[in-house]
Amino acid sequence: MPPSLPFALSMGVVTFVLCVIWGGPFLEVLRRLKIGKQIRVELPEGHQVKAGTPTMGGLMIIFPVFAIVLSLNIVSVIRGSGLTGASILLPLGVLIGFALLGAYDDWEGIRRSRNPNKERGKGISARMKLALQVVLAFAAAIIISLYDGGFQFTNQINLPLLRFAIPLSPIFFIPLTAFIIVAMSNATNLTDGLDGLAGIITASAFAAYGIIAFMQGQIFIVQLCFILVGACFAFLWYNAHPAQMFMGDVGSLALGAALGTIAIMTGQWLLLPIIAIVPIAETLSVILQVAYFKRTKGKRLFKMSPLHHHFELVGWSQTQVVQRFWLIGLLAAIVGIALALL
Repeated sequence: MPPSLPFALSMGVVTFVLCVIWGGPFLEVLRRLKIGKQIRVELPEGHQVKAGTPTMGGLMIIFPVFAIVLSLNIVSVIRGSGLTGASILLPLGVLIGFALLGAYDDWEGIRRSRNPNKERGKGISARMKLALQVVLAFAAAIIISLYDGGFQFTNQINLPLLRFAIPLSPIFFIPLTAFIIVAMSNATNLTDGLDGLAGIITASAFAAYGIIAFMQGQIFIVQLCFILVGACFAFLWYNAHPAQMFMGDVGSLALGAALGTIAIMTGQWLLLPIIAIVPIAETLSVILQVAYFKRTKGKRLFKMSPLHHHFELVGWSQTQVVQRFWLIGLLAAIVGIALALL
């Protein structure tokens, strides 16, 4: 077995341990600063008891991942090996960029919730958030498209089953890449609605793409994927039902964008609808709900969207929804890996 995989798995374990250790003090800081989640009144009744639970817990993931990847680069430079390369620094940059955007949105929501004249729980406007996401995603897409020789699957569509690549002009590849990054960021954000749901789903997806990257020989992407898996598992230590902290946009937007970027860099982004089936289904449920509501002038296709709220209102407990969605997500990830290897 090549040494890259054991090292990547070991870094995932190290990341998990470090995050769990610092998660306790971090949680206490959030509590002392009164960085609490404001719950929308239209959500199911079981969610209202969560009001005030510390949010912005995604920082518990972002900071250690950044520190560990930076440390690995410093060690490589000291040893004379140079930086670990754009293959890990680009998705890390996307992770940080979207985390900053998410942190801004979370903080605005907290600040406005403390003002009785502002709408509770609302951050920056959806239009502004989307515009900033598009800017960040286009910057990443341009780097992927134009970076000379740095990435294996630039400016092409790879058909998994056929093992055939269709070349694409940067004029088409760049906006397509930006769309995937933004779409995955928002899909993960929509998934972050139940205790443990977004963390376990993204961890499964990163593990799947880590295995795919390993089969391709992209050792640094493998490392980043399993570092993120370890960080997500550590977050779940505090986010499992009943949650002690919530991820917030700082985590969900960043993890989704990083997942989309890694999918592009492995060339297997056509498998995203399978590997990330739960976030995709959550997004489609919102789109269908809005379209059906407008077309029927007030009728609803689902009891509530995103999809996890529909199943809550059907009678599933939060734990049942999370466990069943995770089983679906895990099986879909296995199918995605199999398709990538065929």
